[in-house]
Amino acid sequence: MSSHMEYKKRLPATHEIKAMYPLSAELAEKKQKNDEEIRQVFTGESDRLILVIGPCSADREDAVLEYISRLRKLYERVQEKLLIIPRIYTNKPRTTGEGYKGMLHQPDPNSRPDMLRGLIAIRKMHIRAMEETGFSCADEMLYPENHNYLDDILSYVAVGARSVEDQQHRLTASGVDIPVGMKNPTSGDISVMMNSINAAQHPHTFVYTGWEVHTKGNPMAHAILRGSVNKYGRSIPNYHYEDLKLLSEAYAESGLQNPGVIVDTNHSNSGKQFLEQARISKEVLHSTRHSEDINKLVKGLMIESYLLDGCQKPDGGEYGKSITDPCLGWEKTERLLLELAELR
Repeated sequence: MSSHMEYKKRLPATHEIKAMYPLSAELAEKKQKNDEEIRQVFTGESDRLILVIGPCSADREDAVLEYISRLRKLYERVQEKLLIIPRIYTNKPRTTGEGYKGMLHQPDPNSRPDMLRGLIAIRKMHIRAMEETGFSCADEMLYPENHNYLDDILSYVAVGARSVEDQQHRLTASGVDIPVGMKNPTSGDISVMMNSINAAQHPHTFVYTGWEVHTKGNPMAHAILRGSVNKYGRSIPNYHYEDLKLLSEAYAESGLQNPGVIVDTNHSNSGKQFLEQARISKEVLHSTRHSEDINKLVKGLMIESYLLDGCQKPDGGEYGKSITDPCLGWEKTERLLLELAELR
């Protein structure tokens, strides 16, 4: 055992956490209904636009639940055109390893890491969101071995730009029964993303959480365009008409099932200028009206949104304001969703 790694405590197995905080039969039925509606968008049976929307990272249960409750009321007005999947992102990747890593690590952003409290907190928050709003939500697969703690609750999973080349993420995604979005890497290399989707759509045998497992392949694995960064550290967007056309052609050559893309309107597509998300969203919809191929390809948008505009430091103390990347505030979010429903 390495002297540089301290083993603090053994954490409960996934089935133990699930037994402590089970999903009721009623909620399981709600999730199944949500999953079917989402599946129909990816297969082309439904032409609703998916919005994976919510805070950059879930930092506190009360503010996240208030946000999702507001989203539920708004959803009643737009659900004929839009299909909302709230983001409850409980793991936060850090480029340098520094900073807040999400509720899984720190259920209280200003206290020391506590993984057991974190595992319980994120499961309880996802269940409470479903109980109070009927939404089954989205999370990021930052750590593949942790997916089982939430796999009976989630309706959407994203694999991030820094994880998409990792073999374990790709193979784990092949055993997931909900849509998994593969982001293009920060380099912008689309072939890396397409290879990841290909791997996720096929069956595999590998070691997972101490078991030899076999997966069936995930036909709902798809692309997420999030922009890239060039060698000078500048953001390069990839949401424009030409980018979507090229991705459509790459899909046509690939033979992959259910061609689809979710466009991430923040990150390198906006250069982290969060107010640009509204304009980018509308430009993507404009592109779908000018090409049938793009219209079939674009399944939705990913938008970072919270109760208040912008962001703050973890100890900032403003309720409903992001402590990681800046987000659209509620008033701008509400206006944008009503506009998108009108444009759809």
